[in-house]
Amino acid sequence: MVGAFEQAILALMIFVIMLGMGASLTPRDFYLALRRPYGLAIGVISQYGFMPLIGFTLAMFLTLPEAIAAGVLIMACMPGGTTSNIFTYFSKGNLALSVLMTVTSTVAGVILIPLILVAYATALNLEIPRENIIITLILLLVPVAIGMVLRRVNANVGAVTEFFGSALALFFILFLMVSWIPRNWQFLLETSGGTYAASIGLGLIGITIGYIFARSLSLHPRNARTVALETGIQNGPLAVAIIVFTFPSAEAQAVMAVPVLYSLFIVIISTLVTLVFRRANLAAEQKMPDSLL
Repeated sequence: MVGAFEQAILALMIFVIMLGMGASLTPRDFYLALRRPYGLAIGVISQYGFMPLIGFTLAMFLTLPEAIAAGVLIMACMPGGTTSNIFTYFSKGNLALSVLMTVTSTVAGVILIPLILVAYATALNLEIPRENIIITLILLLVPVAIGMVLRRVNANVGAVTEFFGSALALFFILFLMVSWIPRNWQFLLETSGGTYAASIGLGLIGITIGYIFARSLSLHPRNARTVALETGIQNGPLAVAIIVFTFPSAEAQAVMAVPVLYSLFIVIISTLVTLVFRRANLAAEQKMPDSLL
């Protein structure tokens, strides 16, 4: 599925994406986040409460092969990515909240991802290389820190880095379409319906539950849209990178199936959801008081 050249390109992409995420942050962001625990709680519950449970449920009820089930769990346990920030902007959501949730889930993921993965993998009798995943996650915080330093040293350089990081997150999807799909067409034809169902359902169900959860808390619709997108849109490039750098080559091919397919389908799903959200963005809604943060 992924050759040596693609692994090198993937590593570079992930570095730039995480660099861009770091460039979007300042120490003040963390200060404000700690002063607003409500937003932090929503981010953690959405990313590491709902999504792993959705992934576990799909893996169990769709009776997926072990490698595919492992891919579903890894994808479900990923933090939010910069792609969710982009769709939040286009859907007229709360961009500040989106960034806050992305940052929270990314930083907290270093601790929570291995713990949650092991818990659900044990329930499904799956083997997950926890130590390798922890090392990979810690290493990926390095470009985030570098990005924050760039932003601190020069705001303009930080802004450019942030833009390229966000743009590269979407380019990653195009890269998969151009490079990966043609060479793995036969694999896609032979892939079971359950694998496709898991790849599509993970994002679609996540967005739906995220929106219902936010509205049950009586959040402003703008914030509810944000929570929905942040919940359902996971960091696909990060999942692929973790699998490539964690699992043996032969095993990684199958484990990677759902993260790759998820990354392709989530753009389509998020685009359709964004169109629905924009239509719901009525003038009366904008007059409602903002109830979050």
